[in-house]
Amino acid sequence: MKDSIIVLSGGLDSTTLLYEYQDSIAMAVSFDYGSNHNKREISFARLHCERLHIPHLVIPLEFISRHFNSSLLAGADAIPEGHYTDENMRSTVVPFRNGIMLSIATGLAENNKLQHVMIANHGGDHAIYPDCRPEFIEAMRQAVSRGTYNKADIFAPYTMITKADIARKGKLLGINYAETWSCYKGGVKHCGKCGTCVERKEALKLAGIEDNTEYEY
Repeated sequence: MKDSIIVLSGGLDSTTLLYEYQDSIAMAVSFDYGSNHNKREISFARLHCERLHIPHLVIPLEFISRHFNSSLLAGADAIPEGHYTDENMRSTVVPFRNGIMLSIATGLAENNKLQHVMIANHGGDHAIYPDCRPEFIEAMRQAVSRGTYNKADIFAPYTMITKADIARKGKLLGINYAETWSCYKGGVKHCGKCGTCVERKEALKLAGIEDNTEYEY
């Protein structure tokens, strides 16, 4: 039964979620909030939705780039390099981004009589992003249920697993991860040095997947 909407960035994690639960997904939504890599991500989100015949919405959130501070919104040169565990990666936080996106996706779910809102946050995000942590997801789940007539639900099955675990799922599903985008700099190729590129490389290696991503370094 197609009773779900997915927040789909076009990255490794949400693309895996899309394929794993495609039979229950009625629609996908991507958000253009002005980040360096939005266009690269969204193009892949559109590609996969077309391939799976899943309706795909792109909703602009221009106010985020105008009013919020984050290195994701400030140009490629502002993106720090290093591992996600490094303190400097905190500059990539976009304040309450998942809260905003989940709220809009929940409205779409209720409007379209869908029961579940899917999001692909995972365990590796917890240290850096407060709106990826289990306690945040649980709080939003309660708010979403209490704030909708149909008592909608947030479905976040990757919350407690790693990116490598997600990649292992994708390997079984036959996903070509070269058709996903991770790099926060949003260039022609993945930079290979920012936190999300480093994490991507590690996850694919641990999952035993040949990395066909084009990197600058």
